Amino acid sequence: MIVVQLKDHCSSLDIARVCDHQERRGGQVRVVSGPQGPCVVSDGTGVDKSLGQLPSVKSVSSTKSSYPMASLEVFGPQKPLDLGRGMSIGGGKMAVMAGPCSVESREQLLETAKGVASSGASVLRGGAFKPRSNPYSFQGMGVQGIDLLKEAREETGLPIVTEVMSPEDVEWLAPQVDILQVGTRSMQNFPLLKALGKVRTPVLLKRGMSATVDEWLQAAEYILAGGNSRVILCERGIRSFDKSTRNTLDLSVIPLVKSMSHLPVIVDPSHATGRRDLVAPMCMAALAAGADGLIVEVHSRPEEALCDGPQSLDLPAFDHLMGRISRLMEALEPEATPWSLKVAM
Repeated sequence: MIVVQLKDHCSSLDIARVCDHQERRGGQVRVVSGPQGPCVVSDGTGVDKSLGQLPSVKSVSSTKSSYPMASLEVFGPQKPLDLGRGMSIGGGKMAVMAGPCSVESREQLLETAKGVASSGASVLRGGAFKPRSNPYSFQGMGVQGIDLLKEAREETGLPIVTEVMSPEDVEWLAPQVDILQVGTRSMQNFPLLKALGKVRTPVLLKRGMSATVDEWLQAAEYILAGGNSRVILCERGIRSFDKSTRNTLDLSVIPLVKSMSHLPVIVDPSHATGRRDLVAPMCMAALAAGADGLIVEVHSRPEEALCDGPQSLDLPAFDHLMGRISRLMEALEPEATPWSLKVAM
């Protein structure tokens, strides 16, 4: 693949000239919005020197990668990704997303949201639409759940992340929330990924429970190639033969993917382990391995949760975890400005 990065503020005529240059050499051409501005992507690996001499061209890269827009080789070091409301992730910025698996009631959500905010969470998570293996299980509150998440955002100031399941829901849901989540079952829902490429809302892409790393990055490429450069990768455990935990958390994938891609990588230890007693140790291990953040299930009363109670932390446990995270981050980056938390040390 050949990736041509164009200069900022180039005209449509400039883009057309680059496309024509590549098409005359037999390449199939696509114009996309890259992480550093507009790009022209075409097949082939041979770079014509005259291409780089066009006045609108900033750089030309040749890569054998099947995910050129997600490639570290093409786009270089990771840069912070703006999540809104003053929050960022990646490029040295760490974020903790926390909240209930599902929005169950106004009282439950607001109590949990205020609790995680006071402990220093960066983003409020909560599911309004819940894909469940059992069709008789609680499926979420739907549109009412979105309204409650927006109310919690106003109360706490935290950006909100929630799952989107259908391509038809992307257009109306994107303006309502700060981050759209693609669940493990939807990682290869290609119509959904294409729809997410047409919006500018950040997308949290969970790894499929049986997906290889290449499949995961190529799923991200669908979103990136569509024009949405704001993608966050999430490792949430993969299926294995061992039933001791809900899934097997693949911590090795963190440094591996960060050596392959410029996209931020976070970890979901709640779905990975399915056990609240394992969540804190896996949070610490993930950050030590280089994760850019975490997404943790927290419930004001886990014993009453309608979804994933056994893997949810209560508010005191989450507050304790955030204190441990703060001390770990200072130990990992002793020369950096200490990571700011609202909890007492």
